[in-house]
Amino acid sequence: MIEANSIDIVAGDEALPGGAGSASIEESVALLSAVADPIRWQLVSQLSHDATRCVCELRTEPEIPANLLSYHLKVLREAGLVVGTRRGRWIDYQLTDDALDRLHAALPAPAPSGSCGCRRPPADLHAVEP
Repeated sequence: MIEANSIDIVAGDEALPGGAGSASIEESVALLSAVADPIRWQLVSQLSHDATRCVCELRTEPEIPANLLSYHLKVLREAGLVVGTRRGRWIDYQLTDDALDRLHAALPAPAPSGSCGCRRPPADLHAVEP
């Protein structure tokens, strides 16, 4: 279960035990939660194409007011995905050097092909019952 202010990873009815793996899961969930919003996803996408963009150049669909754009950029900054550099009254934003690698690492690894993890042998799809 994921709550708004805290992250509780739950498997079935029990929380996953603490340890080295749970910190990684919590970090992954927090990172993916930061980009789960469509507006923030658009911002990450725009910043991934350009090295640096002025806040005045960032556009979203639908358009949002400047204060809401500022909020979404703050969420991405707090997640460690973007950094801002003040230039007079403007702020230039860019992805952190490892942002895309961290997002990629946060995704679950695919299961080995042909293996679902169960103990039952795969069904023979070509067998025909008499």
